[in-house]
Amino acid sequence: MMLQNQAKSITILHTNDIHSHFETVSSIAALAAAERAQAAESPLLLVDIGDHMDRTAVETEGTMGQTNIDILNLTGYEAVTIGNNEGLTFTPDVLERLYAGLQSPVICCNIHEQLSSAPPAWMKKRVILDKDGIRIGLTGATAPFADFYKLLGWDALEPLQALQEQVEALRPEADIVIVLSHLGLSTDRLMAERIPGIDLILGGHTHHLLEEPLRIGDTVLCAAGKYGQYVGKVVMTQQDDGRFRVIEGGCQPIDTNLLDETVSRALGIHRERAEEALKEPVAVTDRPLSLTHTGESPFGNLLAQSVRQFTGAELSLVNTGQLLGDLPEGEITAGLLHELCPSPINPCVVSLKGEHIRRSLEESLLPEYWSKEIRGFGFRGNVLGNIAVDGIEVLYDPSRIPYDRIVQISLQGEPLRDDRMYTVGTLDMFTFGTGYEQISRGEDPKYLLPEFLRDLLRLELQRPGSLDTCGKHRWIEVV
Repeated sequence: MMLQNQAKSITILHTNDIHSHFETVSSIAALAAAERAQAAESPLLLVDIGDHMDRTAVETEGTMGQTNIDILNLTGYEAVTIGNNEGLTFTPDVLERLYAGLQSPVICCNIHEQLSSAPPAWMKKRVILDKDGIRIGLTGATAPFADFYKLLGWDALEPLQALQEQVEALRPEADIVIVLSHLGLSTDRLMAERIPGIDLILGGHTHHLLEEPLRIGDTVLCAAGKYGQYVGKVVMTQQDDGRFRVIEGGCQPIDTNLLDETVSRALGIHRERAEEALKEPVAVTDRPLSLTHTGESPFGNLLAQSVRQFTGAELSLVNTGQLLGDLPEGEITAGLLHELCPSPINPCVVSLKGEHIRRSLEESLLPEYWSKEIRGFGFRGNVLGNIAVDGIEVLYDPSRIPYDRIVQISLQGEPLRDDRMYTVGTLDMFTFGTGYEQISRGEDPKYLLPEFLRDLLRLELQRPGSLDTCGKHRWIEVV
């Protein structure tokens, strides 16, 4: 360890959950440059805690994440971890290609390839960075969505056990041990309580903003909110006992009037390239498809059709809030489908009882459901919207009391039975209990990756006769 009379300080800047909010990244780069200048001869470390990428953004979608890699490089990040938006919305081969161009290590200890039982070649379990003689030990972990990662050929390990192994390996070799945690605040608290030897946990995933550091025992927790609205700053100084301790911490709001010219110029170039790539034509329609979030519409029906066709289920249940506008007549491009269906949502199949299907459809008739604002779980729309269906016919009477408006549900001419299990094509977000919660009662969920809903829409638009069938009513009002 370093001698006591060689007391030093280090500044650590951290960001998390930027989610491709590119309107903030140039200002982050300017702030980082100013902090480096202010630190003068003292060392400074800049890290990102994951979910920098989000395919909702045109720049990320159109360049398949290359925009984000260039911004990380130009801003001078020295270490990053991955979030679920990197790990689950890009295939492993795309991530390998992307991170081959990253000029800093990707650190995550709880993701292994199934074939090798080791991290992919571009990922490290831990690193030690030397900053002016200060040895900084870094490890990281990401939210363990094991069922999803398995479909991509990866195993997501229990993070606290994996982290403990890395911290025990780092502690004898490092002056400071830092965890880059894309696990969420509650897990970070548990980590601080259960794993000795961690000096600093830099957090993300749950978008928590810690304006002041949270101290649990000898460990300090920090996090900088979301979307690049803040940059976290921590100053650690060596004490008389030789240990480095946090003497200053908090979050600085970015000033969007301050820009980094190089980053701004790169963003403009990437935006042009992304828009050009997304001009790819995927279909031609001979009619417009309207959309409403309050009742049945052709575009909503097309989405339901696309999920049922792709999953091969008996019926499908989807929320129209996944769609953000009407589908026009004429040439349909990849960019238009991205604009109208931006959420990185995957289809899935569940076994669901008839009574839960019926309850969900009853809820779909209530404004407190179709007008509900939803956040997270991959959803990038505004309101939940009503349920669009395929494979069933619903007779309903809007004059009746809530939860007793459905007169009959028919599947292939037979009444739906409350006690029977049905295979239902639906959306992964519902299995987490958000939106139409009854769908989360489904059993044996089978997630289908890596396709997003917009990929299914593309396939459905190319299927002969799909525009004719989506115009046929599934919801029939009893008069």
